[in-house]
Amino acid sequence: MNPIDLRSDTVTQPTPEMIKAMSQAPLGDDVYGDDPTVNRLEAMAAEKLGKEASLLVPTGTMGNLIAVLTHTKPGQEMILEEKSHIFLYEVASVARIAGVQTRPLCGPRGQMNLECIEEAIRPDNIHFPETGLIALENTHNMYGGAVLPLEYMKKVFALAQSRNLPVHLDGARIFNAATALKRDVREIAQYTDSVMFCLSKGLGAPVGSMLVGSQTFINTARKHRKMLGGGMRQAGVLAACGLVALEHMVERLHEDHDNARFLAEELLKTGHFITQPESVKTNIVNAVLDSEKNNAFDLLEKMAQNGVLANARSRRHFRFVTHKDVSRDQIMEAVAIFNHILR
Repeated sequence: MNPIDLRSDTVTQPTPEMIKAMSQAPLGDDVYGDDPTVNRLEAMAAEKLGKEASLLVPTGTMGNLIAVLTHTKPGQEMILEEKSHIFLYEVASVARIAGVQTRPLCGPRGQMNLECIEEAIRPDNIHFPETGLIALENTHNMYGGAVLPLEYMKKVFALAQSRNLPVHLDGARIFNAATALKRDVREIAQYTDSVMFCLSKGLGAPVGSMLVGSQTFINTARKHRKMLGGGMRQAGVLAACGLVALEHMVERLHEDHDNARFLAEELLKTGHFITQPESVKTNIVNAVLDSEKNNAFDLLEKMAQNGVLANARSRRHFRFVTHKDVSRDQIMEAVAIFNHILR
């Protein structure tokens, strides 16, 4: 029996439609630019986000790094939120590979204060690095899938434009953000110069992310992808899944959001967890153990033995992620298991 896997939406399995599409996809060599399935996916991704062009990359981490490489030059500095994925979970790649220093700012629920952003933009001074980029994250992983308001993104983008700075969005779950806002994803992307989004999370594809931006930006990004070893050959077998993801999997994301809210409510009812159901806007639930006697890392093993997989952020802090492969009934079963273990 398969476990109830709440570790991440990256664990989603490809749908039967995706597997069929993989077997039937016309292929070419994408490094030469002649894989028709990849070309179709890149055109669709660009159109959906309202940008000129896009690029298929193996992972979101590579997509973010390529964006930084393309927007900046070594020795510059980028402004980003202190709990952002780029800063915490991408192995300092922007420092080691792009040669860019990070300037992390505090941003409750992912929203850096506008005045703080403006103050962090470096003046012309021989002692300082140049500011080369502002990065945002929407939805925001560490803040439980928090969604950046459109008005906030508009203000950050206007500030960046006034200082001639590009804005990159780590939009790994941008379609979750658009679903929560009940707006077209283009309305989010319009306040950016580039966006990375994942096909392999809630959209269910087995591999792949997209980087979108202007044609000039993508032309340079393509060369950086090659430099990093991300140029794939008959990648149409993967792109075929991405096409199914964009065509058919976006419309069901609200189910994951509803299930996440339900999970937060049910965990709170057990008396063993502190959650904030009203703050759950997408598919990530942050839950804190009510008692200091319990250790989240120790409980993970017991949960796994009982058929539930999860992740711990700290000794008392769990992260649960809902997705297409976890049903409402399975969530209820998982909560019952948690309750049994903790009692």
